[in-house]
Amino acid sequence: MTVSDRWLLPDGVEDILPPLAGRIESLRRDVMDTCQRWGYQLVIPPLIEYLESLFTGTGHDLELQTFKLTDQLTGRMMGVRADMTPQAARIDAHTLKQEGVTRLCYAGHVLNTRPRHMLTGRTPIQAGCELFGSASESADLEVISLMLETLRVSGLPQVHLDLAHVAIYESLIGEANFDAATEAEIFDAMGRKSVPELNRLLGDCAADSAGGRLRELAALTGGLDALTQARKVLQGASPTVIQALDQLERVATMLTRDYPEVGVGFDFCELRGYNYHTGLVFAAYSPGHGDAVAKGGRYDAIGSDFGRARPATGFSLDVRALVALGERGVPSSGAVWAPASDDAALGGVVAGLRKTDVVVQALPEDQAVDPRKRGCDRVLVKQGDQWVVETL
Repeated sequence: MTVSDRWLLPDGVEDILPPLAGRIESLRRDVMDTCQRWGYQLVIPPLIEYLESLFTGTGHDLELQTFKLTDQLTGRMMGVRADMTPQAARIDAHTLKQEGVTRLCYAGHVLNTRPRHMLTGRTPIQAGCELFGSASESADLEVISLMLETLRVSGLPQVHLDLAHVAIYESLIGEANFDAATEAEIFDAMGRKSVPELNRLLGDCAADSAGGRLRELAALTGGLDALTQARKVLQGASPTVIQALDQLERVATMLTRDYPEVGVGFDFCELRGYNYHTGLVFAAYSPGHGDAVAKGGRYDAIGSDFGRARPATGFSLDVRALVALGERGVPSSGAVWAPASDDAALGGVVAGLRKTDVVVQALPEDQAVDPRKRGCDRVLVKQGDQWVVETL
């Protein structure tokens, strides 16, 4: 290994340097402050846990994304978290054990074995909220509304929200009774919105059959007109499917009323998290960015593996991605440059200024440095017996 190779970082892993680090931290704080103003309590889960916890419920889909290691104390396998949602579920079910509704929020690094999208790295800074203990539609609306508020704080100029419901696909695929291999192919084709593949797989199905309805749904995306068309396609489907459509319409109507600036649409091929989501799912997009900037949904089954089944819904986002996409500025108040000196009076002045301002105290090696290159717009100078602040 050459000297230069010693400083190489793995693909998808990088340092975050000034001033980007400051912008990311500022947004992280604002997102968490917003969540806490809505009544969500901050938790800080550990970076590593035993695999049994990380792969519970939601975590089963995360196995390929999780780095694994051996605990030198016990010999058990551990994992570096790739998602904080199962950790929040464990805290609610096993650690807090509160009755009624529990609202939790979190923010921190997660580690993925490979980037989730070509535009992301392997060390996203995940922030999110989870609401436990309510199966109501009001809980779903609260979580989606809070997600939109955090995106507003981030300064995204435009947001589009896609709604979907896993019960529609789940009911239709169950009714169709395909063999496991065919079902897997259909699932993959639906997720990629590959109409030609679905036509090949479902082309022999009658239009009013479960398979025929799946085939027609794959071509439907858009606003309320897509929902209207979906009702026609799904006419005569099971009550579960009709109830899911009704819920989608009610939620879309409420969100359109409360967030008229947000485009709301429907994507019946949205099967992200199908293996653990149990109801309404949603994803927010920013024009020109190919991946969702925030996403979430209902996952009522996760707590049962921790010994306490609880209805749950939540969302998560990547703080760093939002900083790159948003138009949110971070005001800089500058700083005061204090010269290198052992003057006792100077020390007192610096201590006083640091209660409300940023002060950079020069070291002997800094004597020839231009304070403006250190982000300073003012300087402490001695006038007679007094130290005073002057503008550079």
